[in-house]
Amino acid sequence: MILVRHGQSEFNVHYAKTRIDPGIVDPVLTEEGRLQAQAAAEILRAHEIERVLASPFTRTLQTAEIIAGALKLPVEIEPLVHEHAAFICDIGTPAGDLAKRWPDWRFDHLPDRWWPESEQEEQLHARCQRFWGLVETHAARPRTLVVTHWGFIRALTGLRVGNGHLVRFTAPGAAELLHPRETA
Repeated sequence: MILVRHGQSEFNVHYAKTRIDPGIVDPVLTEEGRLQAQAAAEILRAHEIERVLASPFTRTLQTAEIIAGALKLPVEIEPLVHEHAAFICDIGTPAGDLAKRWPDWRFDHLPDRWWPESEQEEQLHARCQRFWGLVETHAARPRTLVVTHWGFIRALTGLRVGNGHLVRFTAPGAAELLHPRETA
């Protein structure tokens, strides 16, 4: 399985400069974030991806839209891979509104308010374990791409990755940065 952190969002730009939550609810990708998603799609062409799962936040849906479009694959919405609820940007958009924006994708399995108000670290790790339990034995797991977030990737793999970075994850404790590659 490959995990990709969504491309740069409006939140990421402001937070990187100030380290203060700018109060942007469910931010969209920046132009740089769109370019990061396109670059990830180019790298992923060589990985025989068959299945794309995405968090229901707008930034991950936009990233998935770019990548899945390039790979000519449908997108499945998976709420278990959402971000750790820690900032205003982790307030989502109601499922009904997401369904209007992405009418070809299924959101009917989500309650309209699908995001949590808060989440403790232990809850995040339990959610990661639930997700692993769902995908561990899935036949397409080795060829699955998960479009997700910094907090989810950190809790699942122990890695702290930048926007648009790709991580190969084979099992708990077995993850490696796929892109960008570290150079000595």
